[in-house]
Amino acid sequence: MAITTAKEKILNRIREALTDTVPLPFPQSEGMQSVYPYLSEDNVVLFAEEFTKLQGKFSFCSGKEDLGNQLNQLLAERNWDNIYCAEKEWQKLLGSISLLHYEDLPSCDASITGCEFLVSRTGSIVLSSASAKGRTASVYAPIHICIAYTDQVVYDIDDALVSVKEKHHLSFPSFVTFASGPSRTADIEKTLVAGVHGPKEVFCFLLDRQK
Repeated sequence: MAITTAKEKILNRIREALTDTVPLPFPQSEGMQSVYPYLSEDNVVLFAEEFTKLQGKFSFCSGKEDLGNQLNQLLAERNWDNIYCAEKEWQKLLGSISLLHYEDLPSCDASITGCEFLVSRTGSIVLSSASAKGRTASVYAPIHICIAYTDQVVYDIDDALVSVKEKHHLSFPSFVTFASGPSRTADIEKTLVAGVHGPKEVFCFLLDRQK
């Protein structure tokens, strides 16, 4: 009589299981509906609430002039002079408040970036390699300042991924990340510490897109 090895026994059990499949107990609930139902609350309001819960600092701007004033006030209060910004749209904003683009990211006081989208349910900022210095600008600086428009706010993560795919349908970014508040860890004695692996503060300035 042939000796059956442990490996053969396992393979035989797998073959038997594949020939006698077990039906799904709830076939109508598999992958067709979101786990988190859509809320009737305004996405912008929800994002502001969730973002601030994650220690982010949120500010709404009525327009680019208001944005420039608020940004100038923040930089003056914190004595931040060396501001890194690789995106041309926001470089113009720095020029409007008489601030030159600082070239060295590792030694800057703060970095300014745009984003792909904002996720209201999780308070997350969606960033990608499609923007200038998209892999590094939001991570290497000690302070991250994100500027976004209200029409970039979506409800959930799947909405953001679909929107990124539609926006970059010809060439999907090689890097997409979800940043949810400042960098933080509780690895050391279970004490929450901010700014260990990335920016210690994250600001989000949100404004309506001008027609």
